[in-house]
Amino acid sequence: MKLSINLNKIALLRNSRGSNNPDIAEYAITALEENILGLTVHPRPDNRHITYDDLICIKNLTDEYNKEFNIEGNPQEVASLNYKGFIPLIEEFKPTQATLVPDATNQLTSDHGWAIQDLNSANYIHNIKKNCTRCSVFINAGANLNDLKNEAIDSIEIYTGPFAAAVKQNNADLVDKELSKIIYTSEIAKQRNMRVNAGHDLDLINLPYLIETNLIDEVSIGHAIISESLNQGFKKTINQYIELING
Repeated sequence: MKLSINLNKIALLRNSRGSNNPDIAEYAITALEENILGLTVHPRPDNRHITYDDLICIKNLTDEYNKEFNIEGNPQEVASLNYKGFIPLIEEFKPTQATLVPDATNQLTSDHGWAIQDLNSANYIHNIKKNCTRCSVFINAGANLNDLKNEAIDSIEIYTGPFAAAVKQNNADLVDKELSKIIYTSEIAKQRNMRVNAGHDLDLINLPYLIETNLIDEVSIGHAIISESLNQGFKKTINQYIELING
């Protein structure tokens, strides 16, 4: 299993202030200097976090560090005033991986995967595959990939929201149920020589379950890394300010 770090929340925090603090380039470099697979971003039409300039910055940095660049988004999202459209962005930046999600324009966060039949009829995916190394699709755990006929798709990302919720509830039976669905879909993907990614609400508590399956090639994590960084660094930072003020 390899880790791709999602930088959306860094950009969201910066945008809320209207400045360049935190500097996304600084955090991207910090991440890229560690033993990670690469960086993930999910630009949205409202530019709530990742902007076009961020894409330029992260593309240049991932190239410099020879790490992967993963761009997520809805392939049916067309150009608007401040958004070039998902497919034009893929054509321009040619990421290592394009991850296709079925999010609505104003959706807060991803909460479901594609229906397999919708993927089979999506001719635009062939064009996306021409402009990236891997084309991944966001699907629900338990999906039967034997029904997938679109040969342009060579990777999947399993939506792990329900699994993460079960772990948080400390419901062992529900955890086993959700985990079995992840394993079922992953094993079919492996039989088809597809890459298996996983993402959504993964953290230090629930990730060991997925590691133990030995089926997941990549996890994309952002929100939890930022939250856990606050937990682990908040007290230390407060005391640094106290020490400075008190001399």
